[in-house]
Amino acid sequence: MVLTRLSEVSFQTTDLDALPPAERLVMTSPEYFDILYVINPHMAGHVGAVDKKKARQQWNELKAAFESCGLHVDVVNGMPGQPDMVFCANQTLPFIRKNGQKGVVLSRMHAAQRTGEVTHFESWFAEQGWEIVDDVFHGDIEFEGMGDAIWHRGKRLLWGGHGFRTDLSVYDLISQQLDTPIIALQLDDPEFYHLDTCFCILDEETALIYPPAFTPEGLELIRYFFPRIIEAPEYEARDLFACNAHCPDGKHVVIQRGCTSTKAAMEGLGFTVLEVDTDEYIKSGGSVFCMKLMTW
Repeated sequence: MVLTRLSEVSFQTTDLDALPPAERLVMTSPEYFDILYVINPHMAGHVGAVDKKKARQQWNELKAAFESCGLHVDVVNGMPGQPDMVFCANQTLPFIRKNGQKGVVLSRMHAAQRTGEVTHFESWFAEQGWEIVDDVFHGDIEFEGMGDAIWHRGKRLLWGGHGFRTDLSVYDLISQQLDTPIIALQLDDPEFYHLDTCFCILDEETALIYPPAFTPEGLELIRYFFPRIIEAPEYEARDLFACNAHCPDGKHVVIQRGCTSTKAAMEGLGFTVLEVDTDEYIKSGGSVFCMKLMTW
C-alpha cells in the first residue's frame, strides 16, 4: 500500500503494528572521504576542498555524540575509490520482520560513481546473518535506501521520498516485501534531493521539516500524521542541513552546530539537543543523518 495523497489514507498511526526501537547504528570510517566529482548542487565548487584531518575529527565527534545517547556503533571500514561511502544511510534500508528476522533492502544508486558502495554493505550485512532483499528493481528503477526511506518512530510505517534519487514505483515492491504501508512524498527542490535533507522524525507525533521542499500533497500528509511540526528556517535548512538531524530515542537530537532557531524550537518541546560540527561533510551534501544507518 503506497499512499501519495491524504484522500487515500484510511488509518492513523495508532492503528499500526509496533516497530521495535533501533538501538544500534552503523557508521563508515572516513579515511577515504573526499570530493572528487559533482553529483549534487552542494558539491559544486568543493572538489578537492576537504580538510581530511578536520573531517576525521568531526566524524569522531559525531560517533561520540551517538554513543552518549546509549547507542552501540558498528563501524564498516571505508574503501578506496568510494569517497561517498561515509554517507552510509544511502546504500541500504534496514528492516526487522515481525518474527524478529533482520534484513536490508539493497539500494540501486542514482550516480554511477556510487554504485560500488552497495556491494560492500551487502557483504557486511550478509556476514552478520541479515536477510538480503535485492529483487525490488526492474528496468532502470532507482532507490537510495534510508536517504529516502525513513521508518516512523515505533510504528511499521515508512515515509518514502521520491523525485530525484528514488523512483516512486519502487515503493510498491518494497511495501509488498516488507508488508508495510508507505507514505510517498514527492521532493520539489534539487538541493533537497533526499528525504532526509528536509524531513526529520523526532518522536511519534513530532517532525522537523523544511516545507518548501515538498509539494502541497506531501505537506498535507505530513501535517495529518504529525500533530507537532517544527519548521526549519531557510538558512538553517539549506546551508546548515538542520533537517538532516537525527533523534535516535525520541529525546536526544543530534544536529549541525549553528541551527539556532531550530535548536530553540526543539528545546521548547522538551528535546535535548546535541550540537556537532559536520561542515566538511556538508560541502559534499550530507550531515548527521546521512552519516549513520540505524539498525537493530
